[in-house]
Amino acid sequence: MNEDKEKLRLDKYLWAIRVFKTRSTASDACDKGKVKYQGGSVKASRNVHIGDEYEIKTETRRWRIIVAGLLHHRVQYSEAVKYYTDITPAEEIERLQYQASSFHTGKRLSKVGRPTKKERREIDDFLQE
Repeated sequence: MNEDKEKLRLDKYLWAIRVFKTRSTASDACDKGKVKYQGGSVKASRNVHIGDEYEIKTETRRWRIIVAGLLHHRVQYSEAVKYYTDITPAEEIERLQYQASSFHTGKRLSKVGRPTKKERREIDDFLQE
């Protein structure tokens, strides 16, 4: 029984430490080569061991982590961070902070862009004169 507890799939581990929202997205990332171990792509079924170093590319950021402990089920973020050590390079973290500061929602700013109905009438009146 204890031997089974020491085995943990990579996709389940990445899901449990909250790198990915679902286990299937963690598995897909492994299949697409977005998770690397010692420079090479790894399968989702690979067993995770304490001390392993992984490079993970998600939609929002690149991670470099060292496995500090095996986590078999998903827990809240404050607990999950205890099971890995984040060794992401400083320039990647700076890039993320810059992106966050220049975050664009996709919505246009108020009073910028298309004219309001009132402004449209004023433009039409101006052009007709």
